[in-house]
Amino acid sequence: MKKILLLIVSHLFIAIFGFAMGLYTLPILTAPDAPDIKALSMGEQQVLFEGRFQPDLKDSDFLHKGDGVLKVGSKRVVFEGQISPGPDYILYLSPEMVETKVDFLRLEADMVQVGAVKTFDNFVVEMPAHINPADYKAAIVWCESFGVFITAGAYQ
Repeated sequence: MKKILLLIVSHLFIAIFGFAMGLYTLPILTAPDAPDIKALSMGEQQVLFEGRFQPDLKDSDFLHKGDGVLKVGSKRVVFEGQISPGPDYILYLSPEMVETKVDFLRLEADMVQVGAVKTFDNFVVEMPAHINPADYKAAIVWCESFGVFITAGAYQ
């Protein structure tokens, strides 16, 4: 009986561990190629604001962080750096800087969703025409699937 119980527990542990590793690695394996220098420089042509994603924010940890330069323009948002890989990342603009999930949820109604972040080494997200980036002060990467704060940066 002990042997059967040990086998069940060990197999359950391996199944849960495998599932968790699949959730973490699938976005990495299915991510499109990161934008090249040409795509990043095209985005810089109309930069209105510049900021930085910082890896040491309150809710950032080794699995949820970003580090690099953020350039916000009227037509696109360009990021040069790295963010931790994960599924279903969305870029938001916020009226104020946030560093925690609690702050994000408090301000979510006042934020605007820019678009999906699909790469983890650099990204370019097209700015919808109805969004004026001057009306906001910070950019946030949020994981929609799990409701997790990834990173943020003030740009004005």
